[in-house]
Amino acid sequence: MIIHRLVRNLSNIPGWRTNRKIIVFESDDWGSIRMPTRKVFNMLVNKGLDLAGGDSLRYNKYDTLAKADDLAALFAVLRQFKDRNVRHPAFTAIALVANPDFARIAAADYQAYYYEPFTTTLSRYYGNQSAYKLWLTGIKEKLFVPQFHGREHLNVAVWIDALQKKDKMTREAFEYDFWGFNNQHKYNISYQAAFDLADPSELADQAEIIKSGLRLFTELFGYNATYFVPPNGPFNNSLEKTAAENGIEYMSAAKIQQEALGQGKTKKVFHYLGQQNNHGQVYITRNAFFEPSQEGKDWVDSCLADIANAFRWHKPAVISTHRVNYIGALDEGNRTRGLQQLKQLLAGIIKKWPQVEFLTSSELGNLISIGE
Repeated sequence: MIIHRLVRNLSNIPGWRTNRKIIVFESDDWGSIRMPTRKVFNMLVNKGLDLAGGDSLRYNKYDTLAKADDLAALFAVLRQFKDRNVRHPAFTAIALVANPDFARIAAADYQAYYYEPFTTTLSRYYGNQSAYKLWLTGIKEKLFVPQFHGREHLNVAVWIDALQKKDKMTREAFEYDFWGFNNQHKYNISYQAAFDLADPSELADQAEIIKSGLRLFTELFGYNATYFVPPNGPFNNSLEKTAAENGIEYMSAAKIQQEALGQGKTKKVFHYLGQQNNHGQVYITRNAFFEPSQEGKDWVDSCLADIANAFRWHKPAVISTHRVNYIGALDEGNRTRGLQQLKQLLAGIIKKWPQVEFLTSSELGNLISIGE
């Protein structure tokens, strides 16, 4: 425990500082599919797929495309609170804009990859676009502001290769429009890790995924993404150039990044808040965590302690909190628990730091860039 606190303090020392009490909520995975239904979950368990390894059980039990009720409930909580500037808390929705088109891939006998906008997936899941309309409402009210997580939350090259090689578990998951089990790979590449590398030759395709994903982002939301959070961490930093050329001004990275080099090789790269790369992009690093769907921890007290630690070192609190915490489509109780704890967290923040300011990730990036 003492070592954990020491690491938390030391990690907040380098980088950009401010006397303002700034809080940013970064919430990953919006737009991507995960578990289609509880019935599918049970079927896949019976087929022997590993749905519980690591931290994946809560995602496979609770996480799926957000329906309108999920977004409406989240927005209702956010509207209950205001900061010193009379502004509501804002979720920076770190979003995927597409999912695989399973029917077309199957029709091509797995020899080609096709994708569909996440809005098309929403129609297949829920029969209408009421959830997407709430995305646009959230953007208008600055409650829920999407930024870029990638085109899909899927390593296309590794997944298609497994399908073509008739990998049993991958093919069985595919039959249920699913890939999020703990797959086996010779370089330990997870299907969820969209920009991990089996081979450096895949970089050209990954660059195209970034470009096409950013174009689709603009079509769906009416503005250009400026912030990029690569899924699951693995990422080759040469792709930052592609991102920069297509409008990305701010990059997310772990403070100790394991840069993917291909064939199981990585390189350790150190980052800090406000650091700039060779393309002028500013790094934003996270220093607080709120995952109430993960049992066994008091996430409200823990996150408040993370925020206090950030403020102690004159840093904004950049809170990592995944979509899974707020989804009730598979289990309404999960959404209820997550939102109750979010409400407790926000009440605790307002009480402890009445001078707090809620910003989005891109707004924080702007502040850092202009040196405020």
